[in-house]
Amino acid sequence: MSLDTGRPERVSLTESINGRHHRAALNLFMIVVLAHWAEHLTQAYQIWVMGWPVPESRGVLGLAYPWLVASEWLHYGYALVMLVGLWLLRGGFVGRSRGWWMVAFGLQFWHHIEHLLLFVQAQTSTVFFGQAVPTSLLQLVIPRVELHLFYNTVVFLPMVVAMYLHLRPNQAEAARMSCSCATGLTVAAAKP
Repeated sequence: MSLDTGRPERVSLTESINGRHHRAALNLFMIVVLAHWAEHLTQAYQIWVMGWPVPESRGVLGLAYPWLVASEWLHYGYALVMLVGLWLLRGGFVGRSRGWWMVAFGLQFWHHIEHLLLFVQAQTSTVFFGQAVPTSLLQLVIPRVELHLFYNTVVFLPMVVAMYLHLRPNQAEAARMSCSCATGLTVAAAKP
């Protein structure tokens, strides 16, 4: 409550999702991340286990909506959602978990730049680097499917470490947390 007016203080959306709604926001974010992973893993299965040609290996979503998966709008949109989600949710992380979360953010920032290059080429019908199709920088040396599996892995792993540490804070971290993600025995044991 505000001392001046007697009314509750207004909490911003960012404060809310990094405070009392942090766990729910993280869970929603992870559903999106895991659904994306499922698509990439399905595509990898289609290519390397089922022997499908890469253009026909579109994951589950691409089988139903091939035009959507072929669009750079979807790929860039997801890269942007990841970047924004990592940035917005960072405020709930403290200590060791914050460091790992920001590593994931930094890696996703670069992944986003690669998708931005692809998006710009697709939207302008101009290809870079003398290639026949839109191509990102690292795609010059690593095929697109393998590259994006790599990108998603190197972003996801520090996210997992960050979330593990976030749910199991040490005493100093637990005292600084503004959310209730680490409820129960972990926080009770960590607090003096």
